[in-house]
Order: sequence, then C-alpha cells, then structure tokens
Amino acid sequence: MEPFPVEPAESTAEGAVVPIRKVDAKPFVKPFVKPAVKPFVKPAVKPAVKPAEGAVDEPVVEALGASAFASVPAPLRAALERRGFTTLTSVQANVLDSEHRGRDLRISSQTGSGKTAALGMVMTESLLASGERTKGPRLLVITPTRELAVQFADELTWLYADLPGVRVDWVTGGTNVGQERQRLKRRPAVLVGTPGRLVDHIKNGALDCSSIRHLVLDEADQMLDMGFRDELEAIVVRTPEERRTHLVSATFPNAVRQLTKRYQKSALEVEGTSLGAAHEDIEHVGHMVRGNDRYAALVNLLLLAEGERTLVFVRTRIDATELAEKLARDGFSALSLSGDLQQTQRTRTLNAFRNGAARTLVATDVAARGIDVADVASVVHFNPPHDADIYTHRSGRTGRAGSKGSSVLLATPSQSRHLEYMLSGAGVGVTWRPIPGAAAVRKQVQKKARRRLYADLELVDGPAEAHRDYARKLLSERDAEMIIATLLSRTDSDMPREPADVSSPSSGGGGRSFDRGGRSFDRGGRSFDRGPHRARPDRGGDRDRRQRRRYATYSINWGDQTGATPRRLLAHVCRRGGINGGVVGSIDIRSRSSTFEVAEDAAQTFEARARRPDPREPHLEIVRAGARKR
Repeated sequence: MEPFPVEPAESTAEGAVVPIRKVDAKPFVKPFVKPAVKPFVKPAVKPAVKPAEGAVDEPVVEALGASAFASVPAPLRAALERRGFTTLTSVQANVLDSEHRGRDLRISSQTGSGKTAALGMVMTESLLASGERTKGPRLLVITPTRELAVQFADELTWLYADLPGVRVDWVTGGTNVGQERQRLKRRPAVLVGTPGRLVDHIKNGALDCSSIRHLVLDEADQMLDMGFRDELEAIVVRTPEERRTHLVSATFPNAVRQLTKRYQKSALEVEGTSLGAAHEDIEHVGHMVRGNDRYAALVNLLLLAEGERTLVFVRTRIDATELAEKLARDGFSALSLSGDLQQTQRTRTLNAFRNGAARTLVATDVAARGIDVADVASVVHFNPPHDADIYTHRSGRTGRAGSKGSSVLLATPSQSRHLEYMLSGAGVGVTWRPIPGAAAVRKQVQKKARRRLYADLELVDGPAEAHRDYARKLLSERDAEMIIATLLSRTDSDMPREPADVSSPSSGGGGRSFDRGGRSFDRGGRSFDRGPHRARPDRGGDRDRRQRRRYATYSINWGDQTGATPRRLLAHVCRRGGINGGVVGSIDIRSRSSTFEVAEDAAQTFEARARRPDPREPHLEIVRAGARKR
C-alpha cells in the first residue's frame, strides 16, 4: 500500500496482574564456578538459507513442517501451532541452529521480527531442567518501559503455556508494589521487569537473583539512553557469572557495544535486519517545506492517508499536546502520547489508537518506546530526529512483521546538512518529493472516493431495501443527473478540512538557521520547528506551570563536539543531581559546552549533589551561571 499516493502531474506545482501460568518444574542447579574470561571475538554468523535462483529474498526461511519442528523445543510446538505460526523468521532459525547452542546472543532486529519468541525458544531448556526448587526466577528479562515488559511477558506466557509448572510474571513502575511482592513470593520461573522496579525488589529482599540461568536486556540502547546504566549494573552483579546473557537492540552504538563486552562471553551476533539499519519494508520519503508550512504539509499528508493509522513524532510533551489539539480542532481523530500521562490515561490512549477511535497519534520519543500497535501505515517525523538511532527507533513503529510502511520526514532547507549526516548514519536512502498541494490532494481524494463507489456498486447484495425505496422516490421527484451529482459532491467534500497550498522552498532560502528553527504553524508564541541543539527533551509540565515556576541556569563543559545530545545530557543531569526530568527546564547544546535549567525549588539539592565529580565522567563540571569555578 502506498502511504501517501499523489498524482505525479499534480504534485509538482505545490497496576494489574498479568495472567499467570502455574508450574512446578525443578531447575538444574549448576555449581557456581567462575569461568575464565576470554577476550571477545566476533564469531562468524551462519548465513540464512540461500534461496533458489530467481526467488525473492524473504525474511522467512523455512516452513514449520517436520524439518523445522526438529529445531523447535518439543513442548513449544503446539503453542506455535495454536498461535498460527507457519514459518520461522531468520532470527528464530539462526538462534535455533545447533551450531549456536549455548551461546550468548546479541540480536539486532526491528519490532515484528519474532525476536521475543526466538529468545523464548532458546531459554526453554533451562525451564525443563530438573533440580530443586529455586529461590527466585530462572529467566530474567529487563526492559526499559512498562509496555515492553507487559508485551514480553504476554509473549512468553502463550509460548510457555504447555510447560508444566512454569509461571510468567512481570514487575514495573506504576503498579502496586505490595501486590508485586505477594506475587514474587509465588516464585515465578520467568520474570520480566523494568530496571528501577527490579532494583527496588532486590533491595527489599523480595527478589533473589541467585538462580538466574538466562538474563535478557531488551532494547539495551534505549535503557542506556534513559540513564539506567547504574540500575543494570546493580542487577547484573547479583546474578551468577555462569548465566547466559542476551542483548536485544535495534541499534548498537558504542555504549551498547561496551555493555556487550562487559556482560557477554563470545557472543553470537544475530541480525534479523541489518545491524543498526532501518527496516527494509519501510519506504523512506522526505518533503522539504518552509518552517511555517510544516503544519499545512502534515494536514495534506493526513488527508491523503484517509484514516490510515499514522504516528506523528515531535520533540516535547507540550508539542505533542498542542499539535494533537490543533489537529482535533481541524476535524482529525488525533490524540497525544507523552511522558506526563498517568498509566491509565496512557493505556486508554493506546487502546483508542489500536481500535481505530483515534487514527493519528502524536507522540514524543520517550513516550513512544514500547508502543505495540499493528498496521501503523506511516510514521511522520514532524520534527526530524537528532540522530540516526532515534530515526531508526521511530521508523521501526511501521513496516512490522512483513507489512509495508512509510517513514516520512518534514524538513526545512536549513536542516539539510544535519539530515544528510543523520540518514547516512541510519543507512537509509530517502526519496525526496514535493509536498502535494491542494489541487493534488483534492484530485487524489476524489479518485479514491470514485474507486470506493465502483466497488460498492459491485457488491452482490447491494444497498438495503429501505435505501432502494427512497432512491425510487427521489427519482420520481427529481432529475436523476442532479441527484447523482449532488451525492458525488457530498462524497468529494467528505474531508475533515480543506487541504492547503504549500509552496516549495526556494533554493537557499525557506527557513531560518538550524539552531533557531522556524515556526511550524500559525498559532503564535512557540516554535515547533526547533533545531536539535535548542530542543527541550520530553520532561513534563505545561506552559502555564512553566511560567509560574522559577528556574536556575547551569553550564556544563560538554557540547555536541564531544557527544552531548539533549537526551544524554538530561540523563546525566538527573543521575548526577538526584533529580527527575520534571524539574529540568530548557537545554541548549552548543559546540563545546551546554546550558540547562533546574527549577529553583530543586536547585539547592541538585547543586549539593552535582558538586561531587561523576565517577563515570569525572571530567564534566557543572557550574551555576554567573558563578566562578573553584
């Protein structure tokens, strides 16, 4: 399906408890022996099955016949059949290969590639081993968000449904701690959780990690970006050294690779999609627009989408709220998803997006982590991302499980150099097209309406008899041509709002400098089109609250030339100063240094803690604006 089709001739001018499975299998208890640490050597990955000459290169490699079932653990086969599995994905085939048995896994794969089931298959043996009942879980999965934890637990629940005595449970922030403690007393064999809540249960004695046979770090790059390195360390050091450790990540930047070298031994790299690259089932499209035409361009794209599920990415919570509200006023079924939503609100919003009550979801990068919604036709980058990893994560929300999707960039000419560098890092090629103008949108919508009309006329049953009766009455009273023309005009105008004329930016103009950014749409006061160095990360609050709150400004000797981004700086500031993102104001990344704001009511505590050097980055100094370095 083409995400936003345009006529070529026209386009150039313009806390719940998860279901639990009971289980009594006794684990295999292996003597605790500290193995010799061997240097990491990247092993060769066995290639996928070579297709016959002339065949299409599909990710699916083998039908689940007798030969495929030979590699799948026997107790899981019935569950796979009930789930409708007819094929193994390349990830599943690779990890089940007999040559790779017993290895730590490093999986680079997009959502929808079957990686969760693949890990479940690999870890099954530890659940079937005999032995005394353990004090804690045998399998531990760590995810960055509650949504991902629930999804992972749900997947393992159906996969392990036929394993006797195996209980799957999850623990996350935002749920009742007391209820979780009671559930942990039942000693689930498989536990999925978020880093902070797992550490809480370890500290209060509710979680014993001494029996862990498999440890999974899911979305490892996101966990590091969110500042969970200390929590991961606190969990890993309490697990046996002879455990197997598996890392899953859409991208593998240097920080994640350092993590793999520390926690894994002779890991096998398994690529479901190209390592660190965007999904091949996604068409990457770009539209160059003026800053003040960005909203009009989005409107035209949504009109062409005609109700297809669309995910729009912006940078901040306020941006998400205001853009969704403006779209709703213009007649689109749009909702916002940001980090300040309570869990019940977040669940309602995602359910509305899943069931079609809302066809457009405006989200921030942080809030969108863990979104599991099928059939997202298009991802629109209303604000281009800061780096290649974010672009890959955003784009991975579409084109899932073999479906086609599109990733659409809205950019100004001043952002061209940054986008060229960013897209090169993501390993994707973008097709740049002029944004469709009003005439092109109307014509395309009209053509789709005509196709639907002809399809309806071909229906065997046809319209209801009551409609036929009324049609005969109209024909007896009015001219047939006028009746049809009137009905067609009503069909053609069945759009939430009129499309806009969007002019192409002239060469060398069309937009302010990348650092400042232009205005994204005409509502006054704030700019949506901010360059990445002026971006304020997703950190909560609304405009009125910000105006009432006083902020202190700080500087740090860390800029974009040394790897600072708003997201990384926010994580550093919160960890070092012992504060949460809700009290951090604007962040300004410069070439060699940066400034940021902290609410006055949290500044004293922040300063006291931030004076101490950071053990991980002792060279970074934080100084209040106007103060002298000692």
